[in-house]
Amino acid sequence: MKNLYDVIIVGAGAGGLTAAIYSARLGLKTIVFDKQFPGGQLLLTDLIENYPGYIKVRGTELANIMTKQAELAGATIKTLEEVEKIELDYSLDKENPLKIVKTSVDTYYSKVLIIAAGMTHRKLNVEGEDKFLGKGVSYCALCDGAFFKGKDVAVVGGGNSALQETPFLANIVNKVYLIHRRDKFRAFKYLQDRVFALPNVEIIWDTVVQKMEGDKKLEKLILRNVKTNEIRELKLDGVFIFIGFETKIDIFKELVEVDEYGFIKTDERMRTKSNGVFAVGDVRSGSDKQLVTSAADGAVAAITAFEYLSSLKTTANI
Repeated sequence: MKNLYDVIIVGAGAGGLTAAIYSARLGLKTIVFDKQFPGGQLLLTDLIENYPGYIKVRGTELANIMTKQAELAGATIKTLEEVEKIELDYSLDKENPLKIVKTSVDTYYSKVLIIAAGMTHRKLNVEGEDKFLGKGVSYCALCDGAFFKGKDVAVVGGGNSALQETPFLANIVNKVYLIHRRDKFRAFKYLQDRVFALPNVEIIWDTVVQKMEGDKKLEKLILRNVKTNEIRELKLDGVFIFIGFETKIDIFKELVEVDEYGFIKTDERMRTKSNGVFAVGDVRSGSDKQLVTSAADGAVAAITAFEYLSSLKTTANI
């Protein structure tokens, strides 16, 4: 059968790449799909300081290393090839279906599917946000920060992502307005301490963005204080939005169960409700949304997949 694999992995972030490294090293014929480039959230993170083995490492550097490791182990990585549809075929095995994965390019088959699709940035969903995307509105400081050198920008959010990216931007721009809807941050204390020490960061508490305005590009934000309802204008050149993430798992919904927030339910071995279907990393319910835990999920899923395949009467000999 053409395009037959032991393991198909959807998503080439830390979880997907680690799964690829382990499954390939276990001798499983492995292929990874990503609609963009390998790395996932690593590509959106400037500096990583909490991944074992590295004092400091750039997100792009670590993504390149993980990708190379997977390829050296024997995994095939397909970039810019989006998975569009997945079907389960029970005709050959009533309990352990064949996974049929249809992409924007071709159709592939496997006994194991590992979902490592990650998350996408959550939007504010305010007027002007879509209009000025790429024209002052960004969800990636590493990608777009250099375009605002010496200018004034805002960061919206109060979690780890917002406070991780604020120091990076503060080193590039003239001033950062950090806008948070509450009166305290949810981020780790060391991130808060770092931001509080920055001289060119002004924190705007208890405030939400109500509207974005401008002509051909973003020129100002309309802000509302949630306690006083006071409205104010904030003139600036750009805004970076870090208010969390959401999953995009429509193509997997028939294969898995999800929690109330749309994350995929698994057991401790990364197994979903469908035999031979696993989920790892940020897309998984209960994930700590950390690089190291996503990598661990990938390793566990690959090892469990190997055990699953070994238990079948036929392994990739369909």
